[in-house]
Amino acid sequence: MTEEIAPIDAYATTTPATVADVSEEGVVLDRTVFYARGGGQPGDTGLLTWDGGQVRVVDTVRVKGVPIHVVDGEPPAPGTQVVATIDWDRRHLLMRTHTALHALSAVIWRDFDAKVTGGNMEPGRARMDFELDAISVEFGREVETRLNEELAKDLPVRVLFLPREEALADPDLIRTKVNLLPEFIDPIRIIEIEGLDKQADGGTHVASTGEVGPVRVVKTESKGKGNKRMRIELA
Repeated sequence: MTEEIAPIDAYATTTPATVADVSEEGVVLDRTVFYARGGGQPGDTGLLTWDGGQVRVVDTVRVKGVPIHVVDGEPPAPGTQVVATIDWDRRHLLMRTHTALHALSAVIWRDFDAKVTGGNMEPGRARMDFELDAISVEFGREVETRLNEELAKDLPVRVLFLPREEALADPDLIRTKVNLLPEFIDPIRIIEIEGLDKQADGGTHVASTGEVGPVRVVKTESKGKGNKRMRIELA
């Protein structure tokens, strides 16, 4: 099994590692700081460097539960000692974006009693779909104001781990309309924004909402009955 550092320390940017396996899909390391694509968050990019070589990691995916580093070039051989380094500027922007989405879903849940029906993100911009009957430009502006008020409070963001049975017993922790957590995940990782939000989540986040910065709601859309979309961008 690969030791995954990102779920514990999202600010770790580099680590020594050993190549455990190489296939057509990519490189498996015994430990990694790279986040594997999932939950709407893109996989990390960066570099694998070793004595006499270097290769670009263009994506990180998960295959049968294992993080795979997709490389552009000749990979290092199994057993090679490497240094794995993420593209930090990109990762940090994704962390800020992901925390903004959690704050957004918290505001919609708290003030409008609507669950999330879907979402996706890229660095600095994202979309989130909600179980709402109607949406408008004015609604988007109101949500933007409330969202930025919460972000400006500089609320601490913490990572917790709860036993699966305990986590699933709390309906507020599963904010999506459908529970997407695979059966094998136990304990369940929780992201808590102090005083605002507490959700099951596997992605990377900043340490406080003040680090996110201002957010704009750039578009509101109807995607059908009971499914309304908001698009946001970090200012």
